[in-house]
Amino acid sequence: MSVALCKISVDWKLISVWSVISLIVVPLSFGEMYTSVRNIQQAISVEKELLNNLRTYIEDETLRLNDIKRFYAKVSSLHSEVYSGPKTAMANPLVAFTLIKRLQSEWMNIVFSNEAKENAQGDLVKSHPVETQLPSITTTKNKHNHYHHKSHHTPSPLFLCPQCLSFVWFYLAFRAGYEKVEGNLPKFEDLQGAAKGLMRLQDVYALRVDGLVNGHFQTASGRNAVDIYRPAVSIPLSGDDCFLVGKVAYEHEDYYHSVQWLEEAARLFRRSGGQWVPENEGTLEDTLDHLAFSHFKTGNVSHALSLSQELLRYDPSNRRVLRNVEKYEKLLVTSPPQDSSETVLQRPNATYLSTRNTYEWLCQTQGSQPKHYENQRLFCDYFSNGSPSLLLRPMRREVMSLQPYVVLYHSFVTSGEAESIRDLAQPWLKRSVVASGEKQATAEYRISKSAWLKETAHPVVEKVDQRITALTGLNLQQPYAEYLQVVNYGIGGHYEPHFDHATSASSPLYRLKTGNRVATFMIYLSSVEAGGSTAFIYANFSIPVMENAALFWWNLHRNGQGNGDTLHAGCPVLVGDKWVANKWVHEHGQEFQRRCSPNPEE
Repeated sequence: MSVALCKISVDWKLISVWSVISLIVVPLSFGEMYTSVRNIQQAISVEKELLNNLRTYIEDETLRLNDIKRFYAKVSSLHSEVYSGPKTAMANPLVAFTLIKRLQSEWMNIVFSNEAKENAQGDLVKSHPVETQLPSITTTKNKHNHYHHKSHHTPSPLFLCPQCLSFVWFYLAFRAGYEKVEGNLPKFEDLQGAAKGLMRLQDVYALRVDGLVNGHFQTASGRNAVDIYRPAVSIPLSGDDCFLVGKVAYEHEDYYHSVQWLEEAARLFRRSGGQWVPENEGTLEDTLDHLAFSHFKTGNVSHALSLSQELLRYDPSNRRVLRNVEKYEKLLVTSPPQDSSETVLQRPNATYLSTRNTYEWLCQTQGSQPKHYENQRLFCDYFSNGSPSLLLRPMRREVMSLQPYVVLYHSFVTSGEAESIRDLAQPWLKRSVVASGEKQATAEYRISKSAWLKETAHPVVEKVDQRITALTGLNLQQPYAEYLQVVNYGIGGHYEPHFDHATSASSPLYRLKTGNRVATFMIYLSSVEAGGSTAFIYANFSIPVMENAALFWWNLHRNGQGNGDTLHAGCPVLVGDKWVANKWVHEHGQEFQRRCSPNPEE
């Protein structure tokens, strides 16, 4: 019974080894093999060769499929146990980071895995070295460690039996499904930003890296680790996760962080026996290579030497590493270490942020500064400001500070209003910008997305504006106030110390031609699990996120000069989904609401 053959052009990197085995043919017999017993006996050796190739295929494909099954089981488990649970799971930066990494890196490595292609190419060349047009496919990695496949010529059409094409069709469908959603997947910049977010949390909250690796938010207390927050849902990090964070730091010449994260990566890779899995970007050898140089740059030459020697056990002919070993040995002879104690990593100074220590301390206290609240001039009351709309339902007011004047209004919005504002802003969120000379630009010191809502966008926005006017007496009519800005913070989302008012005559704020920002009204549209406090640096206090509450403060003195004590920051969100809304009121239009004074203290 003859089997019909079909003609189809197939990209070789998509063909399984089984498909290749189906192409292996016996030496041409011109249909006369049956006429000679000797020829029939020769066919036995051909089948033995096929059997050997089949054994190799089974071994290689079994390993590859076991890896894919393991990856499938791992991701399926996360979806059933973590992602299907409460929304707070995704508010955990460790959970969010691993999701971004997997979607940006691991899935691509699985989909474009070149193992089957390599097996197919090797088996076919060994078994059938005749004029089969096998495309020369080069698999390389770019600077982001991403695979790229390049065919150096177009393969000739291949004749495959229908039964042999089933795997190819299934794989093509799998790859097509990936490519269909690829545009919605995180980009490499997202992965970098998520890694930087983890390092930011590490710094600001003095977190231990080994704790983060185990899914815990811990700080050091002497020799002990103390939980500063214990999330309901968390996951540990893998060696490859740690390698990527360390590599991001390494590529930014941030060796303080690269040493810590790469040390954890090396520990985890060693514990697994250095076993490589297809979805990984890094290996133990990659980690040792980056870690050795990081230690060298931090002055720990002896450790750099030890790690380089360990690397040579895996790659003894690596000339670059051999040269490094020779260099390190000479350095240790000419400049031996002063003592046997380990080199202590020193965190680099932040020259651009002179208030870093105060800022981080205020963030770490998360709004608990009891001495500050011992001031007897601070008080709480029910406040209506004489407004008819508030007479029957006055607002709970808490005066947080007199210099600068900062007030907290409890339950300023309802949960329903807050949800409506978040939903309205969601489709319009874009990366937040800051003033940069006469223009606006994104910046590492502000990590969030924001959207602007007009009062006509929805009745709830207009209602919020009216409530602000009732409490403050300020004129919010255009152009005397900006539209409501809604902000959502990301992984380690923050806004480092800054002023809301313009501090330069060239600021883009003055394009509105309504003067400077005289006041800020900030509404907390959500709660967070930990972090995210609003810290007033020079006034030396911070306020924790309080869902549905609002903060109000004056940015300018009555003489029009900026109030330096309003320097404030949005601390990084440790765990949670932080939303705020800002209403900035300008000088013009407030002449009768807030009268001027020559006194610089008012």
